[in-house]
Amino acid sequence: MTRTVLPNRTAPILAAVLGAALTAACASTTETNPSRTATEQLLVARATDRAVDNLTLPIPDAPVVFVDETYFRAEAAPYAVSAIRAALSEAGYALARNRDQADVIFEIRAGALSLEQMRRLLGVPAMSVPLSDYRVVSFPELSLYSRRDRTGVAEFSGFVYRAEDGAPIAAVAPMIGQYTIRSHRLLMMMTWGQQYAEPGEQDPGESWWEF
Repeated sequence: MTRTVLPNRTAPILAAVLGAALTAACASTTETNPSRTATEQLLVARATDRAVDNLTLPIPDAPVVFVDETYFRAEAAPYAVSAIRAALSEAGYALARNRDQADVIFEIRAGALSLEQMRRLLGVPAMSVPLSDYRVVSFPELSLYSRRDRTGVAEFSGFVYRAEDGAPIAAVAPMIGQYTIRSHRLLMMMTWGQQYAEPGEQDPGESWWEF
């Protein structure tokens, strides 16, 4: 009597299933969406650095100074306050940790600490035309040339008074700084100029030569 041995197909089937599972495996990365891009944050930071450059207080000597940030309100306030403190330290003023240790109080306020954008173009801008109460037709931009300026703007001011009795000493004129990067686009396709701000960069350079 002849005995027929059937081939074992279990191993190939398991190998095929395992291979399919490995092939179908994937990975995903979660990215956050902050309110401002890194370039926008750097533009404001560079404008802040320029605003406080060579900051000095209109007082005759160099007493211990406490920087009062109670009324300093802005989105990037912590960076700006630290930049002001750093500028005072570089100017030779001793900084107090609290009001009780200070000879004078420097109360600061923010007039502007944000971003401006301006776009100029030669052609027809993008537009939306309402056809009815519920239908809107959007038309893309049709331009021969366009230029985009992104500018960080920082403006601070304040006043100084004696810590002992609150007697006024002097007002500090507004400190203003700007930092602009510019990009260009030709025929809606060819783009050149500075597209983003570099960390630590102090001079944006000439946009016409940056390809």
